Amino acid sequence: MPSDKLKSYLHFHLIVFIWGFTAVLGALISLDAVPLVWYRMLLASGFIFLYIKWKKRNLKVSKRKLLVLIIAGIVIALHWLTFFGAIKVSNVSITLALLSTGAFFTSILEPIFYKRKFVGYEILFGIFVIVGLYIIFQVETEYILGIILGLTSAFLSAVFTLMNGKLIKDTAPSVISFYELLTGVAAISIYLAFMSFNSGGDKGFNLAFFTVSSEDWLYLMVLASICTAYAFIAAVAVMKHLSPYTIMLTINLEPIYGIFLAFLVFGSKEQMNPQFYYGALLILSTVILNGYLKTKRKINKIS
Repeated sequence: MPSDKLKSYLHFHLIVFIWGFTAVLGALISLDAVPLVWYRMLLASGFIFLYIKWKKRNLKVSKRKLLVLIIAGIVIALHWLTFFGAIKVSNVSITLALLSTGAFFTSILEPIFYKRKFVGYEILFGIFVIVGLYIIFQVETEYILGIILGLTSAFLSAVFTLMNGKLIKDTAPSVISFYELLTGVAAISIYLAFMSFNSGGDKGFNLAFFTVSSEDWLYLMVLASICTAYAFIAAVAVMKHLSPYTIMLTINLEPIYGIFLAFLVFGSKEQMNPQFYYGALLILSTVILNGYLKTKRKINKIS
């Protein structure tokens, strides 16, 4: 029988494939990033609440943990807002390629979160990642805003992955997911209410916000149920057996899955300048090599 670690690793690959499809759904949905994320988090938190009731989970958490969950929920909301924002102003390929830098950000933040020393070669690999980003910036100048939003999204994904890595030690994944997603909905709702009040109803919560086509509802339901509620709970659950860096390393397959799916759905619209792929390949290769060296280093320590 495969070990829990191996099963978790294979399971997480399926989750990452689903996340790759998430980017395609984001491009298919006609809503702007803010309403898209609001609907996604609202529906997903509802699905997770039903799951918790079905499993008879206890929703009680300490005040201190609730505060951490609230902060994590806001980080996740910002991550998705910048992620879908990047897709809307650029395309799936740009967004997913930049998301792979999340592992680079994790290698910088992990020593701070887990109080370990920095590894020397991580600095060198950081330079390689920067070179890869420079190549992309040079050839895809029309997508600068999308690149910046993609990088911001990658940084935020590293932050909440590390936060969840600590939370999972003594809290059920479904409970973590429910509070984080509900917090995201609340935070975005406050922003929308503020916008609505200050614009006299021209922005924020208005008739246009609640006018959603039947096609968009279908995509939103898939996005909220399979790509969010299921994938979110499962992703947090596998953290019991996988390290945060392994999580971020595996997430770097999301660009490959997502870009491939985007080509199938959107065709030539997703075709980029050849130099873009050189830069993306440099980033991805650096991250994979970094992960390999980290794993080898841990094995040597154990032996």
